Amino acid sequence: MENWAADDGSDARRRYITSAVKVRLHQRLFRERVLAAYREQCALCRLRHVTLLEAAHITPDSDPDSEPVVTNGVSLCKLHHAAFDQNILGIRPDYVVEIRQDILEEVDGPMLRFGLQEMHGSKINVPRREHLRPDKDALEQRYQSFREAQ
Repeated sequence: MENWAADDGSDARRRYITSAVKVRLHQRLFRERVLAAYREQCALCRLRHVTLLEAAHITPDSDPDSEPVVTNGVSLCKLHHAAFDQNILGIRPDYVVEIRQDILEEVDGPMLRFGLQEMHGSKINVPRREHLRPDKDALEQRYQSFREAQ
């Protein structure tokens, strides 16, 4: 058994540095608007713990064509947002969720089974107001990226 507390000569004290970071000024307002449109719940699993919800960009924020508008966002919990960003899950333009085939075939614990695999084929919850629903053209482009990643 390794001794994680062993003195290897490195300084194990907590130390900090000051760094400069680039902050997206629109992000806070984008998140607030997207979460409000989705009634403060994950569009996939309906989790309502706001501290665990994020506004996922359909067209990635780094893309020059991306806009911080509700129709370019989906309210997702941290798990589903990460899976969406990593092309583990895709959302078709008809709002149906697809999970990548290798993930569907994987055997693991309950989080994989209930958190991802059982989402395959389900429909996301969308905002009640039609003009706030995800842009279908943007979803189509993002879905093609998901398909290419398989």
